[in-house]
This record gives sequence, C-alpha cells and structure tokens, in this order.
Amino acid sequence: MTQHELIYDWNIQGATPEKPRKRIEFDDETLRDGMQSPTIKSPKIGDKIKILHLMNDLGIDSADIGLPGAGPMVVEDVTVLAREICNNKLNIRASCAARTVITDIAPISDISQKTGMPICVDMFIGSSTIRSYAENWSMERMLKNTEDSIRFARKNNLPVMYVTEDTTRAHPETIKALYKCAIENGVDRICVCDTVGHATPYGIINLIRFVQNIIKETGAEVKLDFHGHSDRGLALPNTIAAIIAGADRVHGCGHGIGERCGNTPMDLLLVNLKLMGWIDNPLTRLPEYCELICNACDIPIPCNYPVMGKDAFRTATGVHAATIIKALKKETDVWLADAVYSGVPASMVGLKQNIEIGPMSGKSNVIFWLEERNINPTPELVEMVFDQAKRSSTILSEDEINSIIVGMFRKARMGLVEA
Repeated sequence: MTQHELIYDWNIQGATPEKPRKRIEFDDETLRDGMQSPTIKSPKIGDKIKILHLMNDLGIDSADIGLPGAGPMVVEDVTVLAREICNNKLNIRASCAARTVITDIAPISDISQKTGMPICVDMFIGSSTIRSYAENWSMERMLKNTEDSIRFARKNNLPVMYVTEDTTRAHPETIKALYKCAIENGVDRICVCDTVGHATPYGIINLIRFVQNIIKETGAEVKLDFHGHSDRGLALPNTIAAIIAGADRVHGCGHGIGERCGNTPMDLLLVNLKLMGWIDNPLTRLPEYCELICNACDIPIPCNYPVMGKDAFRTATGVHAATIIKALKKETDVWLADAVYSGVPASMVGLKQNIEIGPMSGKSNVIFWLEERNINPTPELVEMVFDQAKRSSTILSEDEINSIIVGMFRKARMGLVEA
C-alpha cells in the first residue's frame, strides 16, 4: 500500500495555506547573529569555512558572514569567507551586518573591493518606541542615519537590506516612515524583525501584510525578509507564518543558536518546509551541518531535540520497536518503518531508525539488534541480553551488550552453554 493510503493527513484537510507560488529563499545567520549567544564559543575559521560549504550544499541562498564593524578579527574572518565563496564559485551569496552608521559600512566596502565579492549590507536600526525612548533617538535622527547610510553603501556599489529591529513592537507610522525612506534611497530588500520574540503567528501575518502594502504604495520592486527569535518558543511557526503571508526570504541559524533563546532553527525550518512540500532542498547533509555547528561552538545537542537529537529516531520500547521491525520486514523500502512511529522520515535527512535494548524492551529488540550486526541470536544469548536489560535502569550500551556476547562465547568454549 502507498503512504497516501496508509496515512490520513489532517494537515491538508479543510482550511490550509496554499504552497507559495514563488520560490522560498533562505538567509543563514549562524555566523553572525548566531555568534551573539552568550554561551557559545566562536568557531575557528576552518570550521566557519566548512559550515559555509554545508550551507551551500543545503541550498541556502545567502549567509550573513559577520559584522566587520566589530573589529579586526571579524574583518579577517569575513575576508577569508568572502574569498572562499568567490574562489570556489559557491552558489551562496554573502552579506554582512552593520549599524546605520558609515563607520560600520566602510569595512564591508573594503572587503568587497579586496575580494571582488559583492557583499550585501544588512544595515539595522531599532524601530520600536521603547527602543528609541531608551536610546534618546528622534525620528529625524533615525531617518537621517537611514538616508546617509544607504547612500554611502550605494555609492560604493553595495547591495542593501534595510533591517528594522523590533518591528513587531513598532508603531505603524514609524515602520512606514523608515521603510519609505529606505525604499526611496534604493534598498534591494527590507527586513521585518521579531527581535525579542514578542509576536505570535497571527501578529506576523498582520505585520507582513502591512509592510507589503507599504512596498506596493512605493511602486518599487523590493523584496521582503523576515527574521525571528525564540523568546516565546514561536520562532519556527512565526517564520512559516511569514512565508504564508508572502515574505520572500526567511532567516535562521543552525540549531537555533543566537542571543538569549536564539533564532529560528534553520534545520527545523528546512525539515518542516520539505515535509509540507514547499521546498525540494537536499537535506541529507543536515545532521552534519548541525553537528559541526554545535561542536565548533561547544554547545550540546539535547537528546530530545527534534530530528537531530540522538533520541529522535531511537527507541527501546518493546511495542514501538516490534512495530518498526515488522514494518522493516514488510516492505523492501524503508518508508514504512520511517513513518509508522515517526512524523519525520529519518531517511530524508540521511539517518535511520535505531532500535536499542533497555528495561522497556521485548525480546524482539534483542533479536533485531543482534541480527543487524550479523550475530546469531541463539535462545541462550537472547535470554542473557534480555535478562541484563530487565535488570538495568538505562539503555544497554554497545559495550555492555558486547561484553555479554563475549562472556557467552567464553562459556560456550568451556562447554557451559551452546554456541
């Protein structure tokens, strides 16, 4: 039987959003916004290069590769990364973050000229009243900084994305004034930000549609981005909501790293959009991407993290394992085993279902585990492993099971049990 015959999908029944008619674009902020996490360590340049190549292989369109205005070390890394893209003819495009001040934009221009790589300036400015009140910014000053910064970037032949921080808490009049100023001065993109993770999906839809009308009023061909944060745990659904509302490009970071509670997790965004049938990006290198980012930044992947956590496709429960084993034996393809107890096909991201042995296991777990490793599951061996599992408080490790197997063979040689 086919998947469609076996699974009734409530996700596509009734009122559901249509697949976007335009291609969804992705901007990876791991190497810039992701680095603002107070817990992580900054990756070595060799790791940054590997991460950049994996972004390219995953079909990600652009990468924010740093904020050169932060100092010489960032300038050095950004220069290396820009050269890497250029020399290897990678498909991914580069951008750099900057405040709306010329001193932040000038080093981006220098790097672009030095490497021959067009680098987009992602220039940002706070847009909410609470932010301007705390900073003592007047609207006149904000508009002047916006105009001067965009004109400087344009004079130096740099593409520009104009980013309003905290857009989800800004007044409509402020948003309209800032974006119109940016568009009139020739930006390529504008970016709506949920900087403190304030919004709900409904709020994002309302805001994206409001900003689309601003673009429409100007008559300019300007693309619209969305950048989300996870303070309320809504970054992923908010980003999907932004796509539904019509955003051209969405941002994320590998494993969702970033300041405070982090950014939209790029890995889970790609997985969900692929499952929805909205993208066809190849995702088999996604585990490598996440693992490299976490190792390079010295942060653990929680065992229950969706898709990439070590428990995502792992079970030791007897009932679940027995069902998966039956599914594996029923079909030559792995799709049935991948779907019977999993909402995400492990094979889609280059992984597989793993059956372990523990206190909740049945003997079918033990037999499968042994057969998968070409070990003859004799009744005596199965009973020994099963007995040990029932007396354990945790899943048996590979070493523990191998120790039981070695012990049994020693007894067999002594004639105490059958081999």
